[in-house]
Amino acid sequence: MPRTLKESLSHVSNKRFTLQECALDSFFSTVLDLFALPSVGLGAIFVISMLAATILPVGSEPVFLGYLAVQPEFFWTAIAVATAGNSIGGFITYWMGAGAQRAYQRWQRPPLQASALSELERTSQVGGGIRTVGSVAQESAQQTRAQAWLQRFGAPALLLSWLPVIGDPLCGVAGWLRLPWLPCLLYMILGKFARYLVLGGALSLWLY
Repeated sequence: MPRTLKESLSHVSNKRFTLQECALDSFFSTVLDLFALPSVGLGAIFVISMLAATILPVGSEPVFLGYLAVQPEFFWTAIAVATAGNSIGGFITYWMGAGAQRAYQRWQRPPLQASALSELERTSQVGGGIRTVGSVAQESAQQTRAQAWLQRFGAPALLLSWLPVIGDPLCGVAGWLRLPWLPCLLYMILGKFARYLVLGGALSLWLY
């Protein structure tokens, strides 16, 4: 019997939906196959974790958890790779903040005074390890929450550098404030390692 127009449109719509469903299944199967390869999956975790710790709006959690769901035997390796990538990204943000501070000082002050004033601004507080930013930053009308935390707690505040909203500014402001780079890096690593350990452990408990 000949089909009505309504039946024909319904048939075409169902066929189109089936094709889209098959395409999605094929795409996700390909992605899972790639994650099943340790070299490809770990490389993706490293790159995305590093980008996630910069100013780019990228999240590392889906890739990290997706890889662990496919390759649970690489639990500690995935945590180490994600921690390394995220820490390097945070350290890049730290140096971006430090570079921005230097550029701002050179732009703000006459060249003849820049070298003399920079020496005065590098004096460190006893025990805290926090270096003064100079009169320009002191006169700023608004201070971010990240700057307030760093001025209060110093480098240990970077234990929270993994936080989604405040974490990246913490790293950048730490560079702007000229906090010592080695303690900053160590606290970044500790905070980010704890984060991925908790995420991976929660996934393992949920799946197994």
